[in-house]
Amino acid sequence: MPAPSEDAPPPAPPYDPELAGVAAELRRTTPDTAEADMVPAMREAAAAYPEVTDELLTADGAWQVHEDDADGVPVLVCRPTAPAPGPPPVLCVVHGGGMIVGDARQGVLDPLTYARELGCAVVSVAYRLAPEHPHPAPVEDCLTALAWTLGEGAAAHGLDAGRAVLHGTSAGGGLAAGAALLARDRGAPLPAALMLLSPMLDDRNDSLSARQLAGSGVWDRAANAAGWAALLGAAAGGPDVSPYAAPARAGDLSGLPPLYLDVGSAETFRDEGTAFTSRVWAAGGRAELHVWPGAFHGSDGLVPGARVSRAARAARLDWLRRVLALRG
Repeated sequence: MPAPSEDAPPPAPPYDPELAGVAAELRRTTPDTAEADMVPAMREAAAAYPEVTDELLTADGAWQVHEDDADGVPVLVCRPTAPAPGPPPVLCVVHGGGMIVGDARQGVLDPLTYARELGCAVVSVAYRLAPEHPHPAPVEDCLTALAWTLGEGAAAHGLDAGRAVLHGTSAGGGLAAGAALLARDRGAPLPAALMLLSPMLDDRNDSLSARQLAGSGVWDRAANAAGWAALLGAAAGGPDVSPYAAPARAGDLSGLPPLYLDVGSAETFRDEGTAFTSRVWAAGGRAELHVWPGAFHGSDGLVPGARVSRAARAARLDWLRRVLALRG
């Protein structure tokens, strides 16, 4: 799929004052990379991240960490060590990375901050990455890991499968939504709830927010085109894309678990996220939507001390407490 033109994008919403400086620095330091070079550039950047070792994860004694095999899909299981009256709830986590980069260990760090507050376990999924493994490999891996978490994995690690939340961020949000649709349509077990943070849902990449944020340097329209091309090849943006690859394409959003979805007002995925949530409501589903004013893609992780970042994280934690109590 050719990268979209970024000439004269429509005016975008302003960044939150506490985020604007970081957004400007990201724009200044993000190189203009051709779509064909995006995958190696992203992987080179990701290779510089510090390694997430067992020693790091267990340093404070809060977690028991195990690598396991979920019917052929590698997973990382982090179980709380604190005594509890029964099996802990579990977050089944699908990491972000544009379908191109990321791993189960990098992807577990942020969810562990919520899990610590809730007494939850975390199962982080090491799905296969595009372009070496295009659709349907990544979403099938996520469904396999979800089914394992709700069945054999829960039994093996002493987890409460009735209080499982499927959690995905960015590309992982799109894969989590696709896995939930697959589970529904195949009659497989569904999680108690679905949490999608700035999810990558629509390969057509032509929403108003995608056009507004073109050239922003923070997972903008060109980067998004590269991610979708890696997953779908020449089919990206065309008429025959599966809804399990791009959940915005789904004709029927009924029968999904209770949904939490949040996005920033100043990010590429704003409009596809709000449209997806509205369609869940239209199908009679239960959903909670937050659009954080002035937030950009990933800003709560990059600027965690900003007031809007703290508000976003508090809202997610509050929803998790409520939805898990419904199944408690």
